[in-house]
Amino acid sequence: MTAVGRPAPRSNAARRDPPTVCVFADAALGRYRFGAHHPFGPARYPAFIEALRASGLAARVMLRTSAEASEAELGLFHTQAHIARVREQCAAGVGFLDLGDTPALPGLYEAAARVVGTTLAAVDAVMSGGCTRAFVPIAGLHHARRDRAAGFCVFNDCGVAIEHLRQRYGLARIAYVDIDAHHGDGVYYAFAADPGVYIVDLHEDGRWLYPGTGAREETGVGAAVGTKLNLPLPPGADDAEFLAQWAAAERFLDAAAPQFILLQCGADSLAGDPITHLDLSAAVHGHVARRLARLADRRCAGRLVALDGGGYDPDNLGAAWCAVIEGLLAA
Repeated sequence: MTAVGRPAPRSNAARRDPPTVCVFADAALGRYRFGAHHPFGPARYPAFIEALRASGLAARVMLRTSAEASEAELGLFHTQAHIARVREQCAAGVGFLDLGDTPALPGLYEAAARVVGTTLAAVDAVMSGGCTRAFVPIAGLHHARRDRAAGFCVFNDCGVAIEHLRQRYGLARIAYVDIDAHHGDGVYYAFAADPGVYIVDLHEDGRWLYPGTGAREETGVGAAVGTKLNLPLPPGADDAEFLAQWAAAERFLDAAAPQFILLQCGADSLAGDPITHLDLSAAVHGHVARRLARLADRRCAGRLVALDGGGYDPDNLGAAWCAVIEGLLAA
């Protein structure tokens, strides 16, 4: 069922027209950040914009502006207590929203709500046919739980987007793919028992990296067993090791026949990231985006939204996310 006032979703038939890609990016979105000495600092968004322009990709995509989520939209995924706590603690600008990674700062509530609103705007643009695929460069905040912040993530725009797709558009099968170096625990555990959300998560093994979750044996709970695929990689894993795992991931996704694909494409899995230990190149991100775009064309009329996720080396994130956009543009 489609909500009143929302555009009707396109057919699930295979897409045949050349793809159009929307990139949602403006200075307001870049305000989701922490201090200059924090890994999620103010240099990340400018680094992406510089790389987008230098690559020539800015002329090949449709540039769109950000939007701020309402409290009701945040509440599609998050508890009212969590939303209220974030608003009040950020207004005071005191302490941390989690155990020490995510400081409460004045203006952070609004900035975090803008990340969520922009992800929802990207989803709506794809669902309405305004573009075939979309990319959001400050998004993919996959650690936040329904009731708390965690790991630089105040609100979980990925989780809100999944609930939005189901509640506003009536979609029954949604695929969430995560190639950030960190396991997307906030998404996985929120939907671990949900058989309609198919999750593929390739990440550095939790025995060596936060949040310590995402073991291969975690395949879902109850009726959802078998709808989740966690593929941990050892520290130092390179492109060949990733791609050897990716083949199984792609078969899993194709069999799931999703109606929509969300990709969290964190760049912290590239070699040289200051807080992780994988050894991938941007070619992996381009490959994943291109293969998912083709799968989306076969299964769900091209409907695919990519969310940037982590990445704490400016050169790496520029290279990885430009490679993703190139992949999304592939016919």
